[in-house]
Amino acid sequence: MSARDLIQEALHSLEANKGRSLLTILGIVIGIASVIAMTSLIGGIQNSLVNSLGLNAARMVQIYSSQELTESDIEKLQKLVPQIEQIGIVDSAYTEYKTGDKSYTVMAQGVDSDMLDAVGANKLVAGRTYSQAESQSGSRVALISRNGADQLYGNEQDAVGKTIKVSNGEVQIVGVIDGGSDSMGSLTLYMPRETISGLFGDENPSFPSVTALAAEGTDMDELCKTIESKVRAMKGIAEDDEYDSVSATSMKSAIDALNSFMGAFSLIMGAVASISLLVGGIGIMNMMLTNVTERIREIGIRRALGASRRDITAQFLAESSALCVTGGLLGVLIGYLLAWGLTFFAASSGIMSEFGATRTITPSFSITTVLVAFAVSVGIGVIFGFYPARRAAKLDPVECLRYQ
Repeated sequence: MSARDLIQEALHSLEANKGRSLLTILGIVIGIASVIAMTSLIGGIQNSLVNSLGLNAARMVQIYSSQELTESDIEKLQKLVPQIEQIGIVDSAYTEYKTGDKSYTVMAQGVDSDMLDAVGANKLVAGRTYSQAESQSGSRVALISRNGADQLYGNEQDAVGKTIKVSNGEVQIVGVIDGGSDSMGSLTLYMPRETISGLFGDENPSFPSVTALAAEGTDMDELCKTIESKVRAMKGIAEDDEYDSVSATSMKSAIDALNSFMGAFSLIMGAVASISLLVGGIGIMNMMLTNVTERIREIGIRRALGASRRDITAQFLAESSALCVTGGLLGVLIGYLLAWGLTFFAASSGIMSEFGATRTITPSFSITTVLVAFAVSVGIGVIFGFYPARRAAKLDPVECLRYQ
């Protein structure tokens, strides 16, 4: 039989038993849809979490020293380590902001304008960033993340120009940035360091840290080791000192850990979904065995008219493969729609914002995943359809013609 004849026969067989065929492939549909939906959802959440860290997150290094680093120490460190593109002190302070019956925890980040790139606060959604002159004069201006703007004002555009009470004064929002790690009930504001000093004073001290941005292509692990070595040398801190310590940590390690976790989670979900595929395969084998029993006389007539055992095997394999291909196509379509529904629910419900993800989550569809899932469905049709097909091919034609 030609390939065209096999396909026509397989489709005719599916059409003759629509209800039974649909129920049979339900396991395949559920399995493929689960794989597509969950991998796409996990990929979208992963991208959202990474984006919330900022475009330069993988190149950021946080430097800690028990002996506080001064401005001159930082300038010296940048000269000693040429792989550092930018470096500076970032101040942090906390306060409460109440509006109506709602209360928010505000983390104020003191970042001068030339360090906005280094902390990932450079991708504007609305408004503008503050200038170097505003940084030096301590102007009461601030940037807010998109998630914070949505919490307070409903959208980004309405946030620009508004004022927020921070500690002993108010700051005006001049821009909205993409990203940020705000969860429900918390806000992050970026403002000049001089502004932080003026607003919080000595009664509410800030907590300074040093942030560095590495040049593109830098080996982050080696850079962290180099920075620690140079800081110890500058401060006279021995590596085994029990009282003083130095550490340099890269955001790349956190991102790698996140990717590893999400990858492991995807693998687990894929393993769970594969159970549905296995159940679906068993259902297809059961249906094909039933078909063989119901069509014994037909098999005898085909053999009598010259069909070989190979033709009978190919015919039943084509039918089982057609079932799985149909299930695979339906599974891909349903998985695609389900992924969009799940991401919409996760974003609109605010669940993911608790983990620091942005409110916009887009499913991450991988053509490789779709092709692999589809190939698996075809493979199931061949594997689970082979035994019924061979059983049909081995039937005695004479006994088949006598079968009632």
